[in-house]
Amino acid sequence: MKTETIAALQQARTKRTAVTLATRLSDAAETLIYLDKADGAMAGDATLVSAARRAMAIGRSETIDLGGQKIFLNVYVPPPRLIIVGAVHIAQTLAPMATMLDFDVTVVDPRGAWATSARFPGVKVIQDWADEAFQAMGLDVSTAVVTLTHDPKLDDPALESALRSDVFYVGSLGSKRTHAKRKERLTEAGITEEQFARIHGPVGLNIGAKSPAEIAVSILGQIVEVRARRLEALAGPKVVAA
Repeated sequence: MKTETIAALQQARTKRTAVTLATRLSDAAETLIYLDKADGAMAGDATLVSAARRAMAIGRSETIDLGGQKIFLNVYVPPPRLIIVGAVHIAQTLAPMATMLDFDVTVVDPRGAWATSARFPGVKVIQDWADEAFQAMGLDVSTAVVTLTHDPKLDDPALESALRSDVFYVGSLGSKRTHAKRKERLTEAGITEEQFARIHGPVGLNIGAKSPAEIAVSILGQIVEVRARRLEALAGPKVVAA
């Protein structure tokens, strides 16, 4: 692997940017293919670029055959990330559960008494308003956002930012009545009907959850389900070139 290729891959990892390294096995020619561009010897091959982006979408490396040439697509995608807004009791169960499923978990809450490493050991904790934290972190298609505070001052800015981004999941705690009031506020803030429909609210699978731990199970189950369905849809038919 070329030095410049290694540097580009390291930069993509730091920025949570998905990229596929396409290597032609016959001569080791390399091409880096991103969601919006391609750089390298085979960058002009539209079929290759399409196959590489499909591989990125489903997060799976593979070897393909293009015109008799074997090309290995080595996929580098950011790990799934869960951002929990609200350092509440549900979050204390949800965070370690998501970590066990290899999610990169961050808890965001400006309330210093709640958002502490002591309450969330082994998890990144940010004491800041969610919209400001999101701007610094960046939101991408590998990210899920859940708001749990029940406080519009904390939840609404987070939801506005998430709904205007490409995150794959948005969930918000609250009853149907709370969700209806939430819709009124977010509509006034400029969120469209289509954007608002992305919110899973009341959040979580309908499993009769009552306790904070049970609610956390329902939320994580829904996140896993939505992510799995999305990856299935993106996979589609495999690209094969004659």
